[in-house]
Amino acid sequence: MAKLIIVTIDGPAGAGKSTTARRVAERLGYLYIDTGAMYRAVTLAALRSNIELDNQHLDVLVHEADIQLVYTPLGQRTILNGEDVSEAIRHSDVTNKVSAVSALPAVRNILVAKQREMGRGGGVVMDGRDIGSVVFPHAEVKIYLIAALEERIRRRTTEMQRNGHALTEDDVRHQIVERDEMDSQRATSPLVKPPDAIEVDTTSLAIDEQVDRILEYVDKYHRTYDIISTYGNF
Repeated sequence: MAKLIIVTIDGPAGAGKSTTARRVAERLGYLYIDTGAMYRAVTLAALRSNIELDNQHLDVLVHEADIQLVYTPLGQRTILNGEDVSEAIRHSDVTNKVSAVSALPAVRNILVAKQREMGRGGGVVMDGRDIGSVVFPHAEVKIYLIAALEERIRRRTTEMQRNGHALTEDDVRHQIVERDEMDSQRATSPLVKPPDAIEVDTTSLAIDEQVDRILEYVDKYHRTYDIISTYGNF
């Protein structure tokens, strides 16, 4: 039986993380964990509670919130305090605030601990913005997805419109540029490419091509592991 490993997929918005990570997990028979959904759930809870988005108020909220990622034949569903909020967390009001919320130590410390617990046994594919750099810095396979800005805008606009959100490319451009700046400049767990991560430019790649590319790296890891474990410690 192949060793169960942790695969991390990081990168900016619109690079193709979620769809690619989900399909990689399906091909490997692994659990897919969308960590961004957890931060979005906290953001939604904060907006509904009409509280200040600061450490003091969110520290209480994140401790009290019951956030569950439930896996169904239709994919991962996000449950907040017993309610399925999988669609609600994708609304633009949440998207506009999630970067500020996810930058707060009170939020990150709790959710990172939850994510580490979820993935500690291996056999998981996690995507996000700090999974390979902070959550699992010793993951066996670390991927960092990038894509040209215009392609990221096109993808996100298509996704939002398909889900019934009336946003233009200019709206999405503003969201993505602002999100990139906030994610890369935040003091806690900024968006960075881990030094040992494999960079994959998805600009001209179809989803299936992205998945195949990542699976090649996973296969390479296993082949190397088998060789080294036969002749010495890995």
